[in-house]
Amino acid sequence: MVKLIALYKQPEDRAAFDDYYFNTHAPITKEITGLLDMKVTKIVGSPMGGESDFYLLCEMFYDSHESLKAGLKSDEGKASGKDLMGFAGNLVTLMIGEDVDEQ
Repeated sequence: MVKLIALYKQPEDRAAFDDYYFNTHAPITKEITGLLDMKVTKIVGSPMGGESDFYLLCEMFYDSHESLKAGLKSDEGKASGKDLMGFAGNLVTLMIGEDVDEQ
C-alpha cells in the first residue's frame, strides 16, 4: 500500500479553511483515479501541550506507486493539484509513504 500524505500548517482562518477544504477540495480529490481511501485527521495538540504547528493531515491510499502516479497524472489528479496550490500552496507539504510490515 502506498499513500500520498498532505500535511497542512495552521491556516490564518480555520473556519474558512475547513469550509473550503471539506466542501470544495476534498470532493475534487476523492474523484482521483485509483484512489482507494482517503483519511483526514485534524491535529488537536501535541504531547508537550499547547498548539501544534500543524492543522490537518490527509492520507490518500493507492495500491501501488504506479497507481499513485497514474492518479496524479489523471484529469482529476491535475484538478486536485491545481486547486490545492490555489488555496493552500503555502500551507501544505506533500509526501509519499509506504506501509511497513512489522516483524
